[in-house]
Amino acid sequence: MIDFYTWGTPNGHKIRIMLEACGLEYRLHLVNILNKEQFAPEFLKISPNNKIPAIVDSEGPGGQPISVFESGAILIYLAEKCGKYLPQDPRQRVEVMEWLMWQMGGFGPMLGQAHHFNKFAPEPVPYAIERYCAEAHRLWGVLDERLASREFVCGQMSIADFAIYPWANRFEFQKIEPEQYANVHRWMEHMKSFDFVQTGLLTPEG
Repeated sequence: MIDFYTWGTPNGHKIRIMLEACGLEYRLHLVNILNKEQFAPEFLKISPNNKIPAIVDSEGPGGQPISVFESGAILIYLAEKCGKYLPQDPRQRVEVMEWLMWQMGGFGPMLGQAHHFNKFAPEPVPYAIERYCAEAHRLWGVLDERLASREFVCGQMSIADFAIYPWANRFEFQKIEPEQYANVHRWMEHMKSFDFVQTGLLTPEG
């Protein structure tokens, strides 16, 4: 059994998509980040960077429990556990890891800044809005080019798709019209056709 600590954010969604895709049994534990529950001492024992998502797998390596924090690390752990969505072929594996790191290092953080300054900042900051919206468009352009000749980001469906899609799905927060990026739009429509993706995007309920 996997205990899954989450909230309704893109990083939380990516892990729920993976859990559903792998058919793994899990329990939802809501960590209300609006109420700062991520700073609770018991949660910090699992996720020392006070961020969701995090998991505790009661049947970890050697049959012993293990906790994992950071969404990219969780995706890799789950892929190795279930033997899916992360190729064994070294070249293909590197490709998936590249695009997972692209999401972790750029697509997520930069779009997260766009979300903040477009939707949540207490007052408009024009410089920040212009900067992060411009970077959002640049990153969407990179992804659009990547998908020009591929059904999925790395050819076959992988953890790279699960990592990137929830962030692309918040396009309104980025002032992006997906139709501007035809290849990304096609890929997004394909991704949302999967039941496990739809379930993964559901807002957790208490």
